[in-house]
Amino acid sequence: MPATDIPVAATVVILRDGVSGPEVLMIERPDRGSFAGAWVFPGGKVDPGDARRTAEETARAAAVRETREETGLRVAAEDLVLFALWDPPPDRPLRIRTWFFLVAHPGGRLALAADEAVDAVWARPADLLERHARGELRLYPPTWVTLHELAERQDAADALAVPRISGPRHYESVARTGPDGSLLLWREDAEYDAAGAAGTARHRLDVSHLPWVYTRAD
Repeated sequence: MPATDIPVAATVVILRDGVSGPEVLMIERPDRGSFAGAWVFPGGKVDPGDARRTAEETARAAAVRETREETGLRVAAEDLVLFALWDPPPDRPLRIRTWFFLVAHPGGRLALAADEAVDAVWARPADLLERHARGELRLYPPTWVTLHELAERQDAADALAVPRISGPRHYESVARTGPDGSLLLWREDAEYDAAGAAGTARHRLDVSHLPWVYTRAD
């Protein structure tokens, strides 16, 4: 079972329609603090003032607040579509459970908080993955996988519809060492509980070298 005593955060994937498909808003973190130098979606840790009746409602409140503080954009809690819940590997020193939400661009002017973001870009998920593969930007696995999941969507409405129909995904992560280096595995993977376990099912991300390789097969 996932731990219940680790910090919790909320992340918001803001979507808009571009000329060649849906685009997401990404911000670049400063070269200090959490996720230094990485490109991320707006978001951050839950504060005491975000507390609501349930864990999801609390995460929604944090998502609204963090988006406003970091980007100046105002999203509504009821418009957020729950996309995924990420639990980090239990052996990592920095563990944060993160709720991922999708939302359509609410309009308004982008106003970055200088201490939270040094740059921002609207871009197609596939383009961001290609830049990462070339070593041009830094991504963390949950961000990479989210972009991978969104890369095939036809437009923002399509991206928002999928989790409404299929429900959110829960990524309970474990770290493994494969033949080439580091892997992240999730529960659908036959080797989730033990390396070399019987079975051919795979749900993993190979982060040992660029480009990262995502595999999901029954």
